[in-house]
Amino acid sequence: MSGLAGHGATLLGGRLARAEAIGGGDLSCVVRVVLEDGREAVVKDGPDPPAEAAMLRAIRATGTPAPEVLAADASALVLERLPDSGHRGADADLGRAVARLHAATGERYGWAQDFAFGRVAIKNGWSADWPAFWAERRLLCHVPHCDPALGRCVESLAASLSRRLPARPRPALLHGDLWGGNVLCHGARVSGLIDPACYYGHAEVDLATLALFGRPGPAFREAYGPAEPGFSERVPLYQLWPALVHLRLFGAGYRGMVAGLLDAVGA
Repeated sequence: MSGLAGHGATLLGGRLARAEAIGGGDLSCVVRVVLEDGREAVVKDGPDPPAEAAMLRAIRATGTPAPEVLAADASALVLERLPDSGHRGADADLGRAVARLHAATGERYGWAQDFAFGRVAIKNGWSADWPAFWAERRLLCHVPHCDPALGRCVESLAASLSRRLPARPRPALLHGDLWGGNVLCHGARVSGLIDPACYYGHAEVDLATLALFGRPGPAFREAYGPAEPGFSERVPLYQLWPALVHLRLFGAGYRGMVAGLLDAVGA
């Protein structure tokens, strides 16, 4: 922690006065730093800090709240410290924030560079075919890391996606890892979306991921806008990707989640 904090202070052009670890999930180290001149910031490491910095800037460019990038290099990302008092009462503002993010549109599906969740690569190569992108970049890439029974189910499902997913939904700017832990709120407002894994894709992906580990209340949907026809049937298809990532990162405790989602789509 001390090395990361000191490096963050250096990137800010100051001297470190004190630092403390803060919750940063399982895949990165995150510290709050206070400099001798009184400035505060959050410093985190990760698989690719410059890539994450570009994603945060893309989110902010839409008018969606996210921390300002203060500095970044190959080993650390230095961010504005945002207030976070909990999610109570912020569902409507989250709906508005996510709708604003998703209003940004790309020309194709994917992102300018690959990324990663820890040791799990996220391939983002551009595609004009959404079912093919989801099959190749988000499902089939996990088959070599699954047990044979799960792998066969994933392969069978991937082969059927052209019948299950829209061929060319609007390529919305996605957060890419949207769950409650990556949403900071202060009062009834969202202060920032953090820890993105951005790419352009079907907006429903973020909505499905947001419902995987608990879901916002009805005020979220009222503020975000109505669901597309068939949304509920596609939710488990889109939840499979984060479930497979969790299975690879954290082990067999997530096999039941993956199997349950495959059962839900009849795979």
